[in-house]
Amino acid sequence: MARITLRQLLDHAAEHDYALPAFNINNMEQGLAIMEAAEAVNSPVIIQASRGARNYANDIMLARMIDALAEIYPNIPVCMHQDHGNGPATCATAIQYGFTSVMMDGSLKADAKTPADYDYNVRVTRAVVDMAHWVGASVEGELGVLGSLETGMGEKEDGHGFEGKLGHDQLPTDPDQAVEFVKTTQVDALAIAMGTSHGAYKFSRKPDGAVLAMGVIEEIHRRLPNTHLVMHGSSSVPQEFIDLVNKYGGNMPNAKGVPEDQISMAVRNYGVCKVNIDTDLRLAMTAKIREVFATKPAEFDPRNYLGPAREAITKMVQRKLHMLNSAGKADEITRHWEKLGRPLPRYYSKPKAA
Repeated sequence: MARITLRQLLDHAAEHDYALPAFNINNMEQGLAIMEAAEAVNSPVIIQASRGARNYANDIMLARMIDALAEIYPNIPVCMHQDHGNGPATCATAIQYGFTSVMMDGSLKADAKTPADYDYNVRVTRAVVDMAHWVGASVEGELGVLGSLETGMGEKEDGHGFEGKLGHDQLPTDPDQAVEFVKTTQVDALAIAMGTSHGAYKFSRKPDGAVLAMGVIEEIHRRLPNTHLVMHGSSSVPQEFIDLVNKYGGNMPNAKGVPEDQISMAVRNYGVCKVNIDTDLRLAMTAKIREVFATKPAEFDPRNYLGPAREAITKMVQRKLHMLNSAGKADEITRHWEKLGRPLPRYYSKPKAA
């Protein structure tokens, strides 16, 4: 089965009342840890890479690594997703390297730091949809601007994030625009801006409706009940890992994430089918590496600190898969298509080089 599209996974998730975490990766340890966790709990999974990750790992290396993960874990349906594409060219090259899904983030202009107007967003997103659907890849769009409702500031992730300060009239997704945006662009999934942000410092206090506007998702789901909604910047930043980082020489005071009960509510009630998680995996990895360095100062074999880090990521991923109720669903996807008397359709076809 292996690699399939975002739309195939989210259609199944919506029909069977669960959501899929989307995990960002940069390296082999992260990829293996994610897939090991998915296999352990029999869950489909979304692996995604930002432009920064593609630059760090190199597209050729990243593409071969994803091919290897799909071969090592052939029974796990996996979608390879471009996170926060800044323009049609970024999305096109992702598809050329085997990504089965792309995000066209037209909420910002191509420099990935200047807020864009609605017409620009529609134009570039529709262009990517036309291109991607032609070869069977899925497209996620974004409306509104990802950033803090508390401070009006954004948090850059791998160079992607607005500069300056925005007002409440610019940040959250407008439900009226959302209806028109989905109709005009024909995106397969829509990322909602409602107060979440990248990084470990999402809120200065326990989030309430003023800084985490769950009502925005609720209203958009009411108007677009058949549209797959996405929550970005949704790491929960578990306190035990913050404590571990700080215990072993780190400096992460007052880090706060999105409460897991709020994420679960959005999945159960508001049409959220995809939840983006990056910081939590970084925290787990960093905490274990710091622990090894602090408790075993003579250690210099990378396997002996990256190994524990990989195990920590695996446990974190399993936690998220259970939280979103995707555990046990990998076999269900296979059986769904077997009942129809045919294998899982592979709408996606990787373009051949000219």
